[in-house]
Amino acid sequence: MKILITGGAGFIGSHLSERLVAEGHSVTVLDDLSTGRRENLASLSGHNRFRLVEGTILDPSLVQGLTDEADAIFHLAAAVGVKLIMDEPSRSILTNINGTENVLKAALKDRKLTFVASTSEVYGKATKFPFHEDDDLTIGATRNLRWSYASAKQLDEFLTLAYVREVGLPAVILRFFNTTGPRQTGRYGMVLPSFVQAALEGRPLMVHGSGEQSRCFGHVADVVEAMVRLMATPAARGQVFNVANDQEVTIRQLAETVIAMTGSSSEIRLVPYSDVYPEGFEDMARRLPDVSKLERTIGFRPRRPLAEIIADIVAEKRAARAA
Repeated sequence: MKILITGGAGFIGSHLSERLVAEGHSVTVLDDLSTGRRENLASLSGHNRFRLVEGTILDPSLVQGLTDEADAIFHLAAAVGVKLIMDEPSRSILTNINGTENVLKAALKDRKLTFVASTSEVYGKATKFPFHEDDDLTIGATRNLRWSYASAKQLDEFLTLAYVREVGLPAVILRFFNTTGPRQTGRYGMVLPSFVQAALEGRPLMVHGSGEQSRCFGHVADVVEAMVRLMATPAARGQVFNVANDQEVTIRQLAETVIAMTGSSSEIRLVPYSDVYPEGFEDMARRLPDVSKLERTIGFRPRRPLAEIIADIVAEKRAARAA
């Protein structure tokens, strides 16, 4: 197949690109390199079934041309990371809504198989656990700009499902939960690579809030496995899936584990949210996905343990420090 990946120079996209090329597919990546990096795709440089196009999803004619050439689209391009969203909320909103609209409109022409990346953020402040794909969504007040990303992604989902219903677009929505692993950067607030880097350098691990908030971390290789299986599963079309590990850990426990696994002398330092983010930030106490629908549909769900995920990130960062 010929596959277009928007945001393919990013963390998840680069791993997906490698996997698809290895399986014999031809891959075109569209990325503006604002958060993605050419180095993420170094292993594919010069490959005759791979192409990187530097450009933006906000260019409708470019998106249409590349979509016309493709058999399937993975739309991963987005303004991501809590820090970026809080620092530049308008950019986040416009990129995530207008970019997705351009991709979906391009896919409509020939009803191309389309995968739209969404996020666990859409569950907002829901208190029913675990989160199921059909649960009601609870978003905070508009004055709290943290929720602009969740609202934009909700609109992406609504628009995608509207095209599924109205014109039969074969589309799948992927709700990612804290995907992590090699190549992820802590630059935009991603917690695990930030912790590992700090521990290796002997700096304090900055835990925001009380540290009792819990999350579930999934290995990028498992997430890519789920995406590839969904692509080959017609029954997935028109559906929404949580793509996640469901092993829960508090952020304080995560920091303690990173310190232990790196043998670091770093301390854990609690930092008030007000010292890190501008006014309008709220956090969620817990995020726990129900992944039974994913497993029923494709016979697989992310399961790699946290220790393995941390070990892979530590190995990558130690290699980079030694280079």
